[in-house]
Amino acid sequence: MHNLALALHHKGYQVSGSDDEVFEPSRSRLAKYGLLPENMGWNPDRITEDIDAVILGMHARIDNPELEKAKKLGLKIYSYPEYIYKQTKDKTRVVIGGSHGKTTITAMILHVLNQVGIDADYMVGAQLEGFDTMVKLTKEAKVAILEGDEYLSSPIDRRPKFHLYKPNIALLSGIAWDHVNVFPTFENYVEQFSMFVDLIRKNGKLIYCIDDKEVKKVAEDADGDIELLPYSLPPHVIESGVTYLLTDHGKVPLKVFGNHNLINLNGARLVCGSLGVSEKDFYDAIQSFRGASKRLELLAGSKYTAVYKDFAHSPSKVKATVKAVKHQFRSRKLVACLELHTFSSLSLKFLEEYRKSMKAADVAIVYFNPKTLKHKKLPELTKKQVKKAFDRKDLEVFTDSAKLEKHLSKMEWKRKNLLMMSSGSFDGVDLNALAEKVAGA
Repeated sequence: MHNLALALHHKGYQVSGSDDEVFEPSRSRLAKYGLLPENMGWNPDRITEDIDAVILGMHARIDNPELEKAKKLGLKIYSYPEYIYKQTKDKTRVVIGGSHGKTTITAMILHVLNQVGIDADYMVGAQLEGFDTMVKLTKEAKVAILEGDEYLSSPIDRRPKFHLYKPNIALLSGIAWDHVNVFPTFENYVEQFSMFVDLIRKNGKLIYCIDDKEVKKVAEDADGDIELLPYSLPPHVIESGVTYLLTDHGKVPLKVFGNHNLINLNGARLVCGSLGVSEKDFYDAIQSFRGASKRLELLAGSKYTAVYKDFAHSPSKVKATVKAVKHQFRSRKLVACLELHTFSSLSLKFLEEYRKSMKAADVAIVYFNPKTLKHKKLPELTKKQVKKAFDRKDLEVFTDSAKLEKHLSKMEWKRKNLLMMSSGSFDGVDLNALAEKVAGA
């Protein structure tokens, strides 16, 4: 939301906003442009008849006093994705959907377009190297690259966000059940992706990962008025810890690694090709791509040890990320640590989906905070239940982040790598400081 506020400010709009709390770095960035609310909290007096549009985030509750005032005055109320569509409806919209890989694929596309000089508006779910904001909206750009999240649009608009973008070019990376609090069955979840594909504009394109059986089914069931472009794992080799693509233009060295990233890259290549980027230019540009923030991000490294953090939290993401690090560093042992933080991951019914997801790790650790369960109004979890769900007898389970940090700090790290996976923060663990300690051990 704060990135959208900045984007509209840069476009010349008069922007105001409210929240009950604003954290860093959002706080400083809003303050820099005079957009930080003078007072936190909700005040209906802020909502007046001269406001052209109210943009509603998922954080506001349905009984929010400012929302109620906006309704009473008959103001136009948009959800976040609805307003993004309003700003991009006259552009070629590229929407990246899927249960995993969305942010990375979007980041790859934007990196390449930036390198080859194609101006594009965008909305992406992570801060990217070389980009000031996570949202850009201009009058000039003819293309908009949008990360298409399947979560709900707003408290008063229960449609998945990616149903509102109506893409000219769509990409589907994979389908793996998530957001069980909203989509109670796998079938209901898959249905959202079928509906997304049905919303592709006539004569548009669907670029899809043919290796994912659910995506393949959805693509093959699509209406015949769109072009289907499948992609898969590209030929590659790993030499001295560096991954090289084997292409018609020679060996292309990459700064990213892992089969999931290479598959993502192939999808990004087809999107960029659809926007007029030649294969040679794509491969030249992608060599300098370092990854999106928190996606296999190297925190610290030495001759014998590397520490990575990753946003991985769903079962498919965890499995792919653990395998990627182990495969890239075959001569090192891997200690993989996962925080259960989302509603889905802390639900006992869904926890079964994590079975064997950390199989590739030499040491597997799971952390969760019992207070988070209470906050999300979920039943208690026991360490025994977590071990059983992951189907790993030697799984180490922690419920105290200080004890986890102490345990990791005391381990012998020569010829070992550490992978920290979470959509949260391990309840305040300073991962950078931990990484420096581990890498220097």
